[in-house]
Amino acid sequence: MQTDIDTDIEVLEETVETEVRSLVVFNDDVNTFAWVIDTLMEVCDHAPEQAEQCTLIIHFKGKCSVKKGEFDSLVSMRNEICRRGISAEIL
Repeated sequence: MQTDIDTDIEVLEETVETEVRSLVVFNDDVNTFAWVIDTLMEVCDHAPEQAEQCTLIIHFKGKCSVKKGEFDSLVSMRNEICRRGISAEIL
């Protein structure tokens, strides 16, 4: 016994292009490790280990990309980090 199956499939293709940006935090001689770690946990929602690793990279390499995403989603994080006296840019 054979059954006829309707195999017409309509595929909708919509491509939405978004530009992924990086929120980069820079090293300075003013802020403490604890302050930067706390800021990354509170502002970027990092786990303690992730915030500590980023802070070490910032210290030893001079900068670290702490978050990736669309520009609009990173602006408020960048503003809050800068408000806390830490240098950050969206690149």
